[in-house]
Amino acid sequence: MITKTSYLKTSLVLILAFIGLSTANAQVSIGTETPDASAKLNIVSTSQGFLPPRMTTLQRDAIPSPAEGLTIYNTTLNCLQWWNGTFWYDGCDNNAFYPAGSVFCASDPTAVIDVTNPTTGKTWMDRNLGATQVATSSTDADSYGDLYQWGRRSDGHQCRNSATTITLSSTDIPEHGDFIIAQSEPGDWRSPQNNNLWQGVNGINNPCPNGYRLPTETELDAERLSWGSNNAAGAFASPLKFPAAGIRSFSGGFLVNVGSHGYYWSSAVQNSFSRYLSFYGSFAAASGGFYRAYGASVRCIRD
Repeated sequence: MITKTSYLKTSLVLILAFIGLSTANAQVSIGTETPDASAKLNIVSTSQGFLPPRMTTLQRDAIPSPAEGLTIYNTTLNCLQWWNGTFWYDGCDNNAFYPAGSVFCASDPTAVIDVTNPTTGKTWMDRNLGATQVATSSTDADSYGDLYQWGRRSDGHQCRNSATTITLSSTDIPEHGDFIIAQSEPGDWRSPQNNNLWQGVNGINNPCPNGYRLPTETELDAERLSWGSNNAAGAFASPLKFPAAGIRSFSGGFLVNVGSHGYYWSSAVQNSFSRYLSFYGSFAAASGGFYRAYGASVRCIRD
């Protein structure tokens, strides 16, 4: 006697056999009756591919609590991406390995794309940390990126709208992502100071991706000396296309000179200060010291 249940099972087997789909040993295969023993899903084809869910960055970011390994095709970036538990990772140079625990102000890590200055021979990231694109002008807001306090990692403080606190940190890695305001000398977010936070690729708080670091003062000044003009226009016209991203006040946490001045940290220190490159409409220089609690731009150089 053929029961309804056995009839359905038989029908299912026939259908699966017809399309080449197997569920043997709790496995699923398409195009083969002998799925690989290591695979739960085995698809075999020489004329068609696997098409994952396709969506924009906005639609992707609306997914609630994505599981580690969740995979989609991002139609905004035209790239396959998967969630690694911290951010959406891909193989299209939209990311590289950033230090564990890095917080990204934009929806994705800063794309790691190289640009080499033929005059200096140095290779850099083609945009500021936190920028979503290469500068199209000196005042291109999408190219400004984040503003880092000297020596801090990417913990969220670098976001231009991060909260502020007047409590200095006694450790190299604060337990929060607030921008730390310094109300007295030596103008540092950390007390006591530590000169070794951004020294080289192995610097304690190096925020750059694997293989990159903060430039030395000499490296920044060599870039400046290669410009066609010693000002903001020369900075943008250079191979690195530095934008005038402004600065964040060390004593108030507010933004200053956005769109008119650029300030870029080096790894160098000078007594209680740190060295930087600055430029504006009529002048540029890589000299002088800056309070470390200032928020300034970071452009990473390949080691």
